[in-house]
Amino acid sequence: MKILSAEFAGAVHAPGRTPPCTLPEIAFAGRSNVGKSSLLNALLHRKGLARISHTPGRTQAIHFYRVNGRFFFVDLPGYGYARAPEAVRRAWRPLVEGYLEGRASLRAVVVILDIRRDPTAGDVELLAYLAHHGIPALVILSKADKLPRGRRTARASAIAGALSGRPSIPRVEPILFSAVTDLGKEALWRAIRERLAI
Repeated sequence: MKILSAEFAGAVHAPGRTPPCTLPEIAFAGRSNVGKSSLLNALLHRKGLARISHTPGRTQAIHFYRVNGRFFFVDLPGYGYARAPEAVRRAWRPLVEGYLEGRASLRAVVVILDIRRDPTAGDVELLAYLAHHGIPALVILSKADKLPRGRRTARASAIAGALSGRPSIPRVEPILFSAVTDLGKEALWRAIRERLAI
């Protein structure tokens, strides 16, 4: 995908404040510190567009990025950081679910997992929620450069098996990704373009 323009288009801090549905959207979700901002910056060829927080779990806003004037990338706040303030953890669900439910312009949610970690209860809950609401999910295993090639394949199979074995989650075929080496970037763009029909 050739990126001609990518710009910050606004943030939503409270449920019910999302902008009108004007262009197709791809949302990105994952627990805090999973590499979501790095993935977004790598996809868009912009080093600092999505800000990488030095305090995981504290950023509780939905960020919209207009890409090529044709669609939006939507950065959902990270979840599951145990040391985040209680008020921040409580705010996550109504903010995110308020966006996801009934968002006519939403084409898919990219769910990012750290390949080195087993899926958490929050990861499973999110994937089951998306499946229940008929929202397509693209599962990405980030930080793949942290593991040797043979270990990546084994971890991908183990994670896919753990998730696909649950009745509430459709079969998962994760994409290995590294923001450092660009591994998986083209595969992810192909999947996104299919969802955007572009």
